[in-house]
Amino acid sequence: MIIDCHGHYTTTPPQVGEYRDQQKAAVARDSSFVGEKGQMVISDDQIRESIENNQLRLQRERGTDLTIFSPRASWMGHHIGNEYTSRFWTEHQNDLIRRVCDLFPNNFAPVAQLPQSPGVDPAKSVPEIIRTVEQMGFIGINLNPDPSGGHWNGASLADRAFYPIYEKMVEYDIPAMVHVSAACNDCFHTTGSHYLNGDTTGFQQLMMSDVFKDFPELKIIIPHGGGAVPYHWGRFRGLALDQGFELEERVLNNIYFDTCVYHQRGIDLLLDIVPTKNILFASEMIGAVRGIDPETGHYFDDTKRYIDGNKVLSVEQKQAIFEHNARRVFSRLRIPA
Repeated sequence: MIIDCHGHYTTTPPQVGEYRDQQKAAVARDSSFVGEKGQMVISDDQIRESIENNQLRLQRERGTDLTIFSPRASWMGHHIGNEYTSRFWTEHQNDLIRRVCDLFPNNFAPVAQLPQSPGVDPAKSVPEIIRTVEQMGFIGINLNPDPSGGHWNGASLADRAFYPIYEKMVEYDIPAMVHVSAACNDCFHTTGSHYLNGDTTGFQQLMMSDVFKDFPELKIIIPHGGGAVPYHWGRFRGLALDQGFELEERVLNNIYFDTCVYHQRGIDLLLDIVPTKNILFASEMIGAVRGIDPETGHYFDDTKRYIDGNKVLSVEQKQAIFEHNARRVFSRLRIPA
Protein backbone atom coordinates (compact mmCIF):
# COMPACT_ATOMS: atom_id res chain seq x y z
CA MET A 1 0.00 0.00 0.00
CA ILE A 2 1.19 3.54 -0.73
CA ILE A 3 0.27 6.10 1.92
CA ASP A 4 0.73 9.82 1.25
CA CYS A 5 1.17 11.48 4.64
CA HIS A 6 0.72 15.07 3.47
CA GLY A 7 -2.35 16.21 1.58
CA HIS A 8 -4.54 19.31 1.99
CA TYR A 9 -8.13 20.05 1.04
CA THR A 10 -7.22 22.79 -1.42
CA THR A 11 -10.24 22.24 -3.65
CA THR A 12 -13.05 23.06 -1.23
CA PRO A 13 -16.47 24.17 -2.53
CA PRO A 14 -16.95 27.96 -2.80
CA GLN A 15 -19.02 28.21 0.39
CA VAL A 16 -15.82 27.68 2.41
CA GLY A 17 -14.14 30.76 0.99
CA GLU A 18 -17.34 32.76 1.29
CA TYR A 19 -17.60 31.98 5.00
CA ARG A 20 -14.00 33.02 5.55
CA ASP A 21 -14.44 36.24 3.55
CA GLN A 22 -17.38 37.16 5.77
CA GLN A 23 -15.25 36.54 8.85
CA LYS A 24 -12.42 38.65 7.47
CA ALA A 25 -14.76 41.52 6.60
CA ALA A 26 -16.29 41.49 10.09
CA VAL A 27 -12.86 41.49 11.73
CA ALA A 28 -11.71 44.33 9.48
CA ARG A 29 -14.63 46.42 10.75
CA ASP A 30 -14.09 45.46 14.38
CA SER A 31 -10.93 43.67 15.55
CA SER A 32 -12.76 42.47 18.67
CA PHE A 33 -15.48 40.78 16.59
CA VAL A 34 -16.46 37.40 18.01
CA GLY A 35 -19.50 36.28 16.05
CA GLU A 36 -20.54 32.64 16.18
CA LYS A 37 -19.72 29.42 14.42
CA GLY A 38 -22.83 29.54 12.27
CA GLN A 39 -23.37 27.17 9.37
CA MET A 40 -21.52 26.28 6.22
CA VAL A 41 -24.09 24.58 4.01
CA ILE A 42 -22.32 22.20 1.64
CA SER A 43 -23.87 19.07 0.17
CA ASP A 44 -22.23 15.66 -0.01
CA ASP A 45 -22.42 15.86 -3.79
CA GLN A 46 -20.41 19.09 -3.78
CA ILE A 47 -17.74 17.47 -1.63
CA ARG A 48 -17.67 14.39 -3.88
CA GLU A 49 -17.25 16.55 -6.98
CA SER A 50 -14.45 18.58 -5.39
CA ILE A 51 -12.53 15.41 -4.49
CA GLU A 52 -13.31 13.04 -7.37
CA ASN A 53 -12.18 15.52 -10.02
CA ASN A 54 -9.01 16.44 -8.17
CA GLN A 55 -7.30 14.48 -5.39
CA LEU A 56 -8.99 11.15 -6.08
CA ARG A 57 -8.30 11.41 -9.82
CA LEU A 58 -4.62 12.09 -9.17
CA GLN A 59 -4.39 9.26 -6.65
CA ARG A 60 -5.55 6.87 -9.34
CA GLU A 61 -3.34 8.34 -12.06
CA ARG A 62 -0.20 8.29 -9.91
CA GLY A 63 -0.72 4.93 -8.25
CA THR A 64 -1.15 5.95 -4.64
CA ASP A 65 -3.76 4.51 -2.32
CA LEU A 66 -4.48 6.68 0.71
CA THR A 67 -3.85 10.32 1.61
CA ILE A 68 -3.57 11.58 5.18
CA PHE A 69 -5.66 14.68 4.72
CA SER A 70 -5.89 18.02 6.51
CA PRO A 71 -7.35 21.48 5.88
CA ARG A 72 -5.66 23.79 3.41
CA ALA A 73 -2.54 25.01 5.20
CA SER A 74 -2.34 28.46 3.63
CA TRP A 75 -5.95 29.07 4.69
CA MET A 76 -5.42 28.23 8.37
CA GLY A 77 -4.72 31.95 8.72
CA HIS A 78 -3.98 31.97 12.41
CA HIS A 79 -2.87 35.61 12.17
CA ILE A 80 -6.37 36.64 11.06
CA GLY A 81 -8.96 37.67 13.64
CA ASN A 82 -8.81 36.43 17.21
CA GLU A 83 -9.08 33.22 19.20
CA TYR A 84 -12.85 33.05 18.71
CA THR A 85 -12.94 33.53 14.95
CA SER A 86 -10.00 31.12 14.65
CA ARG A 87 -11.84 28.52 16.71
CA PHE A 88 -15.03 28.73 14.64
CA TRP A 89 -13.08 28.64 11.37
CA THR A 90 -10.98 25.69 12.55
CA GLU A 91 -13.99 23.68 13.67
CA HIS A 92 -15.63 24.12 10.26
CA GLN A 93 -12.42 23.10 8.48
CA ASN A 94 -12.02 19.97 10.58
CA ASP A 95 -15.71 19.11 10.20
CA LEU A 96 -15.22 19.21 6.42
CA ILE A 97 -12.18 16.93 6.59
CA ARG A 98 -14.22 14.41 8.59
CA ARG A 99 -16.94 14.51 5.93
CA VAL A 100 -14.41 13.88 3.15
CA CYS A 101 -13.05 10.88 5.02
CA ASP A 102 -16.55 9.55 5.68
CA LEU A 103 -17.40 9.80 1.98
CA PHE A 104 -14.08 8.24 0.87
CA PRO A 105 -12.97 6.05 3.80
CA ASN A 106 -10.62 3.96 1.68
CA ASN A 107 -8.80 6.97 0.25
CA PHE A 108 -8.45 9.57 3.00
CA ALA A 109 -7.64 9.70 6.73
CA PRO A 110 -8.11 12.89 8.82
CA VAL A 111 -5.56 15.23 10.41
CA ALA A 112 -6.69 18.33 12.29
CA GLN A 113 -5.98 22.01 12.04
CA LEU A 114 -5.60 23.73 15.43
CA PRO A 115 -7.24 27.05 16.42
CA GLN A 116 -4.00 28.83 17.21
CA SER A 117 -3.89 32.61 17.44
CA PRO A 118 -1.10 35.14 18.14
CA GLY A 119 -0.74 35.94 21.82
CA VAL A 120 -3.12 33.16 22.84
CA ASP A 121 -1.92 30.35 25.11
CA PRO A 122 -1.23 27.27 22.92
CA ALA A 123 -2.98 25.18 25.59
CA LYS A 124 -6.28 26.62 24.35
CA SER A 125 -5.89 24.39 21.28
CA VAL A 126 -6.13 21.25 23.41
CA PRO A 127 -9.97 21.08 23.36
CA GLU A 128 -9.90 20.83 19.56
CA ILE A 129 -7.38 17.99 19.79
CA ILE A 130 -9.71 16.21 22.19
CA ARG A 131 -12.76 16.84 19.98
CA THR A 132 -11.14 15.69 16.77
CA VAL A 133 -9.40 12.63 18.20
CA GLU A 134 -11.95 11.35 20.70
CA GLN A 135 -15.18 12.30 18.92
CA MET A 136 -14.12 12.33 15.25
CA GLY A 137 -11.36 9.74 14.93
CA PHE A 138 -8.58 12.04 13.71
CA ILE A 139 -5.09 10.52 13.64
CA GLY A 140 -2.82 13.57 13.91
CA ILE A 141 -2.56 17.35 14.02
CA ASN A 142 -0.86 20.19 12.17
CA LEU A 143 1.06 22.49 14.54
CA ASN A 144 1.93 26.03 13.48
CA PRO A 145 5.26 27.25 14.93
CA ASP A 146 4.43 30.84 13.89
CA PRO A 147 0.76 31.83 14.29
CA SER A 148 1.77 35.44 13.58
CA GLY A 149 2.12 34.65 9.88
CA GLY A 150 5.75 35.63 9.40
CA HIS A 151 6.66 37.91 12.30
CA TRP A 152 7.85 35.11 14.62
CA ASN A 153 6.94 37.02 17.77
CA GLY A 154 5.38 34.14 19.72
CA ALA A 155 6.72 31.33 21.86
CA SER A 156 9.19 28.82 20.42
CA LEU A 157 8.16 25.19 20.04
CA ALA A 158 10.71 24.62 22.81
CA ASP A 159 8.69 26.75 25.23
CA ARG A 160 6.76 25.03 27.98
CA ALA A 161 3.64 26.81 26.73
CA PHE A 162 3.42 24.03 24.13
CA TYR A 163 3.75 21.25 26.69
CA PRO A 164 -0.03 20.75 27.15
CA ILE A 165 -0.23 20.00 23.41
CA TYR A 166 2.72 17.61 23.62
CA GLU A 167 1.18 15.88 26.64
CA LYS A 168 -2.05 15.29 24.74
CA MET A 169 -0.15 14.06 21.69
CA VAL A 170 1.69 11.48 23.75
CA GLU A 171 -1.51 10.45 25.53
CA TYR A 172 -3.26 9.83 22.21
CA ASP A 173 -0.11 8.62 20.42
CA ILE A 174 -0.61 11.05 17.54
CA PRO A 175 2.05 12.94 15.56
CA ALA A 176 2.17 16.63 14.73
CA MET A 177 3.27 17.99 11.40
CA VAL A 178 5.04 21.32 11.90
CA HIS A 179 3.33 23.51 9.31
CA VAL A 180 3.01 27.27 9.05
CA SER A 181 0.16 29.02 7.26
CA ALA A 182 0.11 31.97 4.86
CA ALA A 183 2.67 34.72 5.33
CA CYS A 184 1.30 38.18 6.06
CA ASN A 185 4.84 39.60 5.96
CA ASP A 186 5.71 40.68 2.42
CA CYS A 187 9.33 39.66 2.98
CA PHE A 188 8.27 36.02 2.73
CA HIS A 189 6.63 34.17 -0.13
CA THR A 190 4.16 31.81 1.51
CA THR A 191 5.11 28.53 -0.16
CA GLY A 192 8.54 29.45 -1.50
CA SER A 193 10.17 30.74 1.67
CA HIS A 194 7.80 30.92 4.66
CA TYR A 195 6.97 27.21 4.53
CA LEU A 196 10.61 26.22 4.26
CA ASN A 197 11.59 28.74 6.96
CA GLY A 198 8.96 27.22 9.22
CA ASP A 199 10.26 23.70 8.64
CA THR A 200 13.86 24.65 9.33
CA THR A 201 13.05 26.87 12.29
CA GLY A 202 10.80 24.28 13.92
CA PHE A 203 13.54 21.67 13.61
CA GLN A 204 16.13 24.05 15.06
CA GLN A 205 13.93 24.99 18.00
CA LEU A 206 13.24 21.37 18.88
CA MET A 207 16.79 20.04 18.42
CA MET A 208 18.22 22.69 20.75
CA SER A 209 15.58 22.06 23.42
CA ASP A 210 14.71 19.55 26.12
CA VAL A 211 11.38 18.69 24.48
CA PHE A 212 12.40 15.15 23.49
CA LYS A 213 13.98 14.55 26.88
CA ASP A 214 10.69 15.53 28.51
CA PHE A 215 8.58 13.71 25.92
CA PRO A 216 10.65 10.77 24.63
CA GLU A 217 7.63 9.31 22.79
CA LEU A 218 6.69 12.52 20.97
CA LYS A 219 6.42 12.24 17.17
CA ILE A 220 7.09 15.28 14.97
CA ILE A 221 6.98 15.43 11.17
CA ILE A 222 8.97 18.13 9.37
CA PRO A 223 7.34 18.54 5.94
CA HIS A 224 8.64 19.65 2.55
CA GLY A 225 11.62 17.34 2.86
CA GLY A 226 12.73 19.05 6.06
CA GLY A 227 13.21 22.51 4.57
CA ALA A 228 16.94 23.27 4.68
CA VAL A 229 17.73 20.55 7.23
CA PRO A 230 18.98 17.62 5.08
CA TYR A 231 21.00 19.94 2.83
CA HIS A 232 22.66 21.48 5.91
CA TRP A 233 22.89 18.34 8.04
CA GLY A 234 26.57 19.04 8.66
CA ARG A 235 25.77 22.50 9.99
CA PHE A 236 23.19 21.13 12.40
CA ARG A 237 25.53 18.34 13.51
CA GLY A 238 28.22 20.91 14.16
CA LEU A 239 25.88 23.13 16.14
CA ALA A 240 24.80 20.11 18.17
CA LEU A 241 28.39 19.10 18.93
CA ASP A 242 29.17 22.69 19.96
CA GLN A 243 26.40 22.30 22.53
CA GLY A 244 27.71 18.96 23.73
CA PHE A 245 25.28 16.47 22.18
CA GLU A 246 24.97 14.25 19.12
CA LEU A 247 22.34 15.39 16.63
CA GLU A 248 21.24 11.90 15.64
CA GLU A 249 20.75 10.83 19.25
CA ARG A 250 18.75 13.97 19.97
CA VAL A 251 16.30 13.94 17.05
CA LEU A 252 16.09 10.65 15.15
CA ASN A 253 13.87 8.90 17.68
CA ASN A 254 11.27 11.65 17.39
CA ILE A 255 11.54 13.60 14.13
CA TYR A 256 10.45 12.41 10.68
CA PHE A 257 10.76 14.03 7.26
CA ASP A 258 8.36 13.78 4.34
CA THR A 259 9.21 13.53 0.64
CA CYS A 260 7.64 16.76 -0.63
CA VAL A 261 10.75 17.55 -2.65
CA TYR A 262 10.08 18.20 -6.30
CA HIS A 263 13.06 16.88 -8.22
CA GLN A 264 15.00 13.63 -8.36
CA ARG A 265 18.32 14.96 -7.07
CA GLY A 266 16.62 16.60 -4.10
CA ILE A 267 14.90 13.36 -3.15
CA ASP A 268 18.13 11.43 -3.64
CA LEU A 269 19.90 13.79 -1.24
CA LEU A 270 17.17 13.38 1.37
CA LEU A 271 17.33 9.60 1.05
CA ASP A 272 21.12 9.64 1.33
CA ILE A 273 21.28 11.87 4.43
CA VAL A 274 18.27 10.81 6.53
CA PRO A 275 17.79 7.18 7.65
CA THR A 276 14.99 5.34 5.87
CA LYS A 277 13.11 4.81 9.13
CA ASN A 278 12.68 8.57 9.46
CA ILE A 279 11.18 9.23 6.01
CA LEU A 280 7.48 9.22 5.12
CA PHE A 281 6.19 9.33 1.58
CA ALA A 282 4.24 12.49 0.74
CA SER A 283 3.37 14.69 -2.20
CA GLU A 284 1.46 17.67 -0.72
CA MET A 285 -0.99 17.02 -3.52
CA ILE A 286 -2.79 19.21 -4.49
CA GLY A 287 -0.53 21.88 -3.10
CA ALA A 288 2.27 24.37 -3.55
CA VAL A 289 3.51 23.41 -7.02
CA ARG A 290 0.90 22.24 -9.51
CA GLY A 291 2.64 22.50 -12.87
CA ILE A 292 4.53 20.11 -15.13
CA ASP A 293 8.32 20.06 -15.15
CA PRO A 294 9.35 20.71 -18.78
CA GLU A 295 12.56 18.74 -18.21
CA THR A 296 10.69 15.53 -17.38
CA GLY A 297 7.20 16.03 -18.76
CA HIS A 298 5.72 15.01 -15.39
CA TYR A 299 4.10 16.97 -12.59
CA PHE A 300 6.57 18.35 -10.07
CA ASP A 301 4.51 16.97 -7.17
CA ASP A 302 4.30 13.43 -8.57
CA THR A 303 6.82 12.43 -5.91
CA LYS A 304 6.20 8.70 -6.18
CA ARG A 305 8.23 8.76 -9.38
CA TYR A 306 11.26 10.04 -7.49
CA ILE A 307 11.14 7.25 -4.91
CA ASP A 308 10.66 4.70 -7.66
CA GLY A 309 13.53 6.32 -9.57
CA ASN A 310 16.05 6.17 -6.75
CA LYS A 311 18.75 3.63 -7.64
CA VAL A 312 20.14 3.04 -4.14
CA LEU A 313 17.19 2.05 -1.96
CA SER A 314 16.18 -1.59 -1.73
CA VAL A 315 12.63 -2.75 -2.38
CA GLU A 316 12.17 -3.16 1.38
CA GLN A 317 13.38 0.37 2.08
CA LYS A 318 11.04 1.81 -0.52
CA GLN A 319 8.10 -0.05 0.99
CA ALA A 320 9.02 1.29 4.43
CA ILE A 321 8.87 4.82 3.02
CA PHE A 322 5.66 4.17 1.09
CA GLU A 323 3.74 2.41 3.85
CA HIS A 324 5.31 0.95 6.98
CA ASN A 325 6.76 4.14 8.43
CA ALA A 326 3.43 5.94 8.08
CA ARG A 327 1.59 3.11 9.84
CA ARG A 328 4.11 3.32 12.69
CA VAL A 329 4.00 7.13 13.04
CA PHE A 330 0.22 7.38 12.56
CA SER A 331 -0.53 4.51 14.91
CA ARG A 332 -4.24 5.37 15.08
CA LEU A 333 -4.62 4.87 11.33
CA ARG A 334 -7.28 2.28 10.58
CA ILE A 335 -7.76 1.31 6.96
CA PRO A 336 -11.06 -0.40 6.04
CA ALA A 337 -10.68 -3.90 4.66
